[in-house]
Amino acid sequence: AWATDTGAYFVGVIFGKHKLIPSVSPKKTIEGALGGILGCVIGYLIFGICVEHFYGREANYIALACTAVFVAVISQIGDLIASYIKREQGIKDYGVVLPGHGGIMDRFDSIIAVAPVIFGVVAIWGVKLIG
Repeated sequence: AWATDTGAYFVGVIFGKHKLIPSVSPKKTIEGALGGILGCVIGYLIFGICVEHFYGREANYIALACTAVFVAVISQIGDLIASYIKREQGIKDYGVVLPGHGGIMDRFDSIIAVAPVIFGVVAIWGVKLIG
């Protein structure tokens, strides 16, 4: 989820021109959303390389990349849902612990959406990400 957020932020800042859903989250762009997917795929592939290098386990790069795309989309949906709730309630930030980041909840809204998806991919569907 954080790789998605990071990719979306940097690609959105550099290339973002077309607003995604301005009524929900005015700064998010379509280009940023695509960058989020790319950032997540890169993050998962780096994870696979690290697992192979440091632990000697075989990574399933195709499964990692496909899961990353799915997870990135869910991550961004979770973030948009949290943004929608904040807009509906007239709340700018969920807290002041992390100034400029929308609070602690803003760092975890995507993870709350992604965690059950990862569980489903691995436990329910039996996708083997790491051999």
